[in-house]
Amino acid sequence: MELGIFSVGDCAPDVLTGHRPTEQERLKALTRIAVHAEEAGFDVFAIGEHHNPPFVVSAESTLLAYIAACTSAITLSTSTTLITTNDPVKIAEDFATLQLLADGRVDIMLGRGNTAEVYPWFGQDIRNGIDLALENYGLLRRLWDEENVNWSGSFRAPLTNFTAVPRPLAAPPFVWHGSIRSPQIAEQAARHGDGFFVNNLFMPVSHFAESVKLYRDQWAAHGRGTPETAIVGAGASLYVRPNSQQAYREYSPYYYSHPVLSSSGRLEEASQHTGAIVGSPAQAIERVLSFREHFGTYQRQLFGLDMAGLPETTVHEMIELAGSEILPVLRTELGVSPAGRMAGRMTVRQAVGSPIHGSSA
Repeated sequence: MELGIFSVGDCAPDVLTGHRPTEQERLKALTRIAVHAEEAGFDVFAIGEHHNPPFVVSAESTLLAYIAACTSAITLSTSTTLITTNDPVKIAEDFATLQLLADGRVDIMLGRGNTAEVYPWFGQDIRNGIDLALENYGLLRRLWDEENVNWSGSFRAPLTNFTAVPRPLAAPPFVWHGSIRSPQIAEQAARHGDGFFVNNLFMPVSHFAESVKLYRDQWAAHGRGTPETAIVGAGASLYVRPNSQQAYREYSPYYYSHPVLSSSGRLEEASQHTGAIVGSPAQAIERVLSFREHFGTYQRQLFGLDMAGLPETTVHEMIELAGSEILPVLRTELGVSPAGRMAGRMTVRQAVGSPIHGSSA
């Protein structure tokens, strides 16, 4: 399993001090967090795309390119890139460029996002969300897999003898499909032999387990292998302190002041039934290991550490604590090798023993 950190890049005020970083400060902080994640032994750093306040990461490939220049081993990913409102040509070229600059340590997570307003901003209709996701990804695959593409569809201009440049490496960036409730996306991921990622936040873990089961079943139905070999990833939020009393005391004001986080109910209950992990290193380890009861053996676990205006100093303290007391135990329990940090994309592929992109069955 790969262990990583993800961020949504929100630029929220600290509920205790009222301090809100500038957009420049927040972007630089995200870079420092990614660098520290690599130093602490995490395998992956992922950032999500948003186009509305309070988020600051609208150009995720640009930020990841900057982080690539500041790091040397950690796999860089998105969490999420909007497959519905981005032009597949631009995605293909941006991430091939990033892959070349980062010497291959890049993958991408595709999703529809959680902001309805983004569709009209980019000239699309949210009612076409699923169809956009399916059609745009079909084109993206062809742009990476074929040098001369002739294509026509429903949502963009046709292409005639088009070559996306630059060309990706021999294996394009590994693709994860992120979803919280759409069976079509789970089926698409399985059909193409791609990874399937559940954010595992805000709802009971059992809800996401249903999507994972559907994906695993579809993986087998499309001849990719047994359900157990499917490539699954999961998210979680993490607030870890030396003891649980400190963790709950410190995190509570941030949790209850945040409308999305607090939608999961009382913090004590959310930490038992959702992917919200709060407590000591030992409690965090126990909670992560419990996810296997719902998801089976899975290949990637990402933790959100910096949401809701938490001070950057606190985030770095948690990274340090996780690196020293959580990651070593999880690697022992789950058989994770830190060598995977040199090529997270290849680690996933080797774990399932199959090409990143199979045939378009």
